[in-house]
Amino acid sequence: MSMYITCLDLEGVLVPEIWIAFANASGIPELKKTTRDEPDYDKLMQYRLAILKEHGLGLKEIQETIEKIDPMPGAREFLDELRSFSQVIILSDTFTQFASPLMKKLGMPTIFCNTLEVAPNGEITGYKMRVEKSKLTTVKALQSIGYETIASGDSYNDLGMIEASKAGFLFRSTEAIKKDHPELQAFEEYDDLLAAIKKAMAE
Repeated sequence: MSMYITCLDLEGVLVPEIWIAFANASGIPELKKTTRDEPDYDKLMQYRLAILKEHGLGLKEIQETIEKIDPMPGAREFLDELRSFSQVIILSDTFTQFASPLMKKLGMPTIFCNTLEVAPNGEITGYKMRVEKSKLTTVKALQSIGYETIASGDSYNDLGMIEASKAGFLFRSTEAIKKDHPELQAFEEYDDLLAAIKKAMAE
């Protein structure tokens, strides 16, 4: 019997996109751009930090928005069910300072993510990626210590971990990504994703 770890993306899969929620709350539409639109994460983050600086917004303002974000309907139940038969790690390119309040609402699953660099006045001055290509690197590291991985996500930066895993699925992805990757099963509902993970583990 193989030992499996299921690796899930966070935003767009379990919780709404944090930057989109903040774009709406702050009335700055430029912040709606996500990894679905810009595959180069560093470029995307530099763009976001420049906009925050220009508007004088910092970590506190973003955290106030995050406090009001709830997981997607059914996400908590899906995770509880999944964790009843599989180890689960959430692999996200978000930041500890953003994810913490959301983890409480999801029942404190394990999350591997990145860290923001924040000045004493609350200005976000930069960010530190845990490792290069963090999702793919983490999946390969898990495989190197004897685990099989099953992965699911919605975005360009999830494709590496999905393709490197024993089984990988798109979840609530974009039409463009689904069209580019017809070889990947794509699901819209948690029950279908749960069934696909169970099936992959049984094979």
